[in-house]
Amino acid sequence: MTITHLVTHSGGFHADELLSSVILTRLFPEATLLRSRDTAWITPAQDKIIYDVGGAFDAQAQIFDHHQRPNPLREDGQPFSSFGLIWAHYGRDYLSALNVPQADIDAIHGSFDRGFVLPIDLVDNGAVNPSEAGPLFASLTLPALLESLKPVFDAGGAAAEDRAFQDALAVARAFVEAAIARKAAKYRAQSMVMAAIEAAGSGRVLELPMGMPFRAGIDAAGADHLLFVITPRGDEWSLTGIRIEPDAFAQRADLPAAWAGLNGAELEAASGVSGAKFCHNGRFIAVANSRDAIVKMAALAVAQAEAQERAAPEAPRAPDA
Repeated sequence: MTITHLVTHSGGFHADELLSSVILTRLFPEATLLRSRDTAWITPAQDKIIYDVGGAFDAQAQIFDHHQRPNPLREDGQPFSSFGLIWAHYGRDYLSALNVPQADIDAIHGSFDRGFVLPIDLVDNGAVNPSEAGPLFASLTLPALLESLKPVFDAGGAAAEDRAFQDALAVARAFVEAAIARKAAKYRAQSMVMAAIEAAGSGRVLELPMGMPFRAGIDAAGADHLLFVITPRGDEWSLTGIRIEPDAFAQRADLPAAWAGLNGAELEAASGVSGAKFCHNGRFIAVANSRDAIVKMAALAVAQAEAQERAAPEAPRAPDA
């Protein structure tokens, strides 16, 4: 079966059919994207995919509308927009088309659905108001930004609307593909981090071959013994702490207080390490000009953290029953 037409409604556009078009035009690049409300075009056929128009949802018939009653709902009762319906049916194929590793497709499909697709569904159905982001940010939500690309009222009718849709499609594609690329990279990083943790053994410093997201891999490996991470950074090397929680600043261990806010010769004197260049006042990152220097700084930071661990009072024990 060959898909020759991708059909959505004409007139003003919204984020849901625009983002659906991102998925479908990637999967069916030879198909013609048509915007119409003509009955002949929005009647299901084997060579068409119809979405956000047509008054029906039937994946087998390749029609994906959500405006009818009863409207299609997720298992938890939240409403679908056309984007959610298209993503549920075609999202995994789309990820394959973007060369996402097969082993990661299910996880990325679910993560993207929860964090990107569902908010679009809710806004489109009026289940969430963008103003909930606050009056300063309501116009900066993705649906609002995409819809701001519509032509103004006196810009020239249907032809202007179709041109604006195509222009907006390129913008929408950039957002979707960047989001998928970041999620795929996160999974690649997690595999690399877990391999590095295995190589590090019981050591308290994790060395990675490049800067990358490392927290998810550390959590997945259960590497609670790690305190710091070393990575190359251009011609320099960095030493960073590991946050206790992703959205908090508290770390498993801070860099030495004597280093805080120092640069160059002052940091070399305070640390005793030649080549030490910078330590942030927040004590979560330090930089040196060589691997040898950053390894020495890491050893000093670990020694201080372990000394503090030994000096910390033990938590009171519960009385025997």
